[in-house]
Amino acid sequence: MKIEWLGHDAFRITTDQKVIYIDPYQLKKHEPKADLILVSHAHFDHLSKEDLDKLVKDSTVIVGPKAVVSELGRGVALAPGESKEFDGIRVTAVHAYNVNKFSSPGNPFHPKGEGVGYVLEIEGQKLYHTGDSDHIPEMEGLEPDIVFVPVSGTYVMTAEEAVQAVKAMRAKKAIPMHYGAIVGSEDDARKFASLADIEVEIMQKVE
Repeated sequence: MKIEWLGHDAFRITTDQKVIYIDPYQLKKHEPKADLILVSHAHFDHLSKEDLDKLVKDSTVIVGPKAVVSELGRGVALAPGESKEFDGIRVTAVHAYNVNKFSSPGNPFHPKGEGVGYVLEIEGQKLYHTGDSDHIPEMEGLEPDIVFVPVSGTYVMTAEEAVQAVKAMRAKKAIPMHYGAIVGSEDDARKFASLADIEVEIMQKVE
């Protein structure tokens, strides 16, 4: 299994049989076509129709929360707590929301129930992409082998909050994300790495 960071919250996971994308955004023109695409929520930097058009082939399956599937007019809707298997890859949706990041008083950037994160079980490994989220109770004890975790603050966890989240979920390894495109920089990833007490891999963006 090969994991590549494509910038912001976007990742490509490649196995011997499948090419999987999570939140594809600002991709190059000629990327490998997708077998499975997971979209965390309907914001433009996660649900990018322009980028989906670069990846979709006739057999591509797109998975997202209800709002994403509704906007696209296609796909498989997964609500938090629901699981589905796609050719041997088990995908479980997990809540993703803000508890202390607000656009105005009482209005979180990411309200509970609108977006999700994903736990993927692939080749005996459990990967967890948190989506755009703060440290929330639903993360407790998920025990991922690898977690993709936001660190830039403003709309998502700060580096310090991400440290507490990976500790609570008992992750074995963390890959920081959500920086370098909308908000944040590699400095946020480095701060997270300096504070975390687990293995951290700061990935270089695939150009």
